[in-house]
Amino acid sequence: MAKSLNIGMIGYGFMGRAHSNAYRKVSNFFPLKYQPVLKAVCARNPENAKAFAAQWGYESIETDWKQLLRREDIDAVDICTPNNLHAEIAIAAAKAGKIILCEKPLAMNAKEGEKMVKAVEAAKVPNIVWYNYRRIPAVTLAKQLIDAGKLGRIFHYRAKFLQDWTISPELPQGGQGLWRLDSKAAGSGVTGDLLAHCIDTALWLAGPIANVSAMTETFIKERKHNLTGKVEKVGIDDACAFLARFKNGALATFESTRYARGHKALYTFEVNGEKASLAWDLHDLHRLQWFDHRDEGILRGWRSIHVTDGDHPYMGKWWVPGLAIGYEHSFVHQVADFLEGLAKNKPVGPTFRDALETQMVCDAVLKSGQTGKWTAVG
Repeated sequence: MAKSLNIGMIGYGFMGRAHSNAYRKVSNFFPLKYQPVLKAVCARNPENAKAFAAQWGYESIETDWKQLLRREDIDAVDICTPNNLHAEIAIAAAKAGKIILCEKPLAMNAKEGEKMVKAVEAAKVPNIVWYNYRRIPAVTLAKQLIDAGKLGRIFHYRAKFLQDWTISPELPQGGQGLWRLDSKAAGSGVTGDLLAHCIDTALWLAGPIANVSAMTETFIKERKHNLTGKVEKVGIDDACAFLARFKNGALATFESTRYARGHKALYTFEVNGEKASLAWDLHDLHRLQWFDHRDEGILRGWRSIHVTDGDHPYMGKWWVPGLAIGYEHSFVHQVADFLEGLAKNKPVGPTFRDALETQMVCDAVLKSGQTGKWTAVG
């Protein structure tokens, strides 16, 4: 019989829904030694917290995260707050001996992230950061192919994450739903929000990044702030593009923007190796594009692998071969992997330390964007 793992979630926005859905679904499809129990959700507005709890099945609410951490019936804390609250909550949760699941990016900057890593490692509490794209089956398959040496030496990595939702100058910044446009709450713009996903995946697939050369732009310099009612300077980056050199010598390009008209969430990456190449597109997330130079010449060409068969990553737990799954399943997979690691007393990535490496790349990108110079990571 599975052992209960009581979850206390702090925050209830978009990610709160994605995580709650994963906790509710995981035991239906994955045989695990732990069963997530939605014990409490914490939000400053009690009415909103009650409504969220009722919709998703949380047993209770709190309006003060410190009170949530004091509860002995909470085993794991899921941090779904704006970025500026991650460090304080995570460090306090570690001191309270709680298991910690934290939304990305890890922190506002690497210095803050280092304190978080030190706290969880000193307390020896299991921890993970929600870089969920690793656990889309096609992306996991890409990892397996690279680790098996199917691509050979990697020469190039290129990624982009494009959106268009902040183009209007009338869009305000700050407050619920728009805190990502406020540098005091988010830390950075597309670098920490979108490129962090690209960077985490790249580090996982191709290894550490040595240095970067970036350019950033804030297209709309001032916006009305929802909390103060005043027109204030915009401190986040609306767009970022950077070159990178991996420690293994591979070259990379990364691009992200919220000003690409016509794109809501276009995340793609391609990896070129000496023997083969692969590519993936979030809009066609159950497919992995594959090119193998070792194929017979007259048959050589890009082919599409439909990642839905039972021997593909995670897919044996879902439907019959040929039926696709979606974005939300990546969160289910992350919970399943984390709970399996918990049962085996083994860390599951990306841990806080793994996510700190992504944070260091983000910091280097932002610094390079300011100075116009190549910048070493870390």
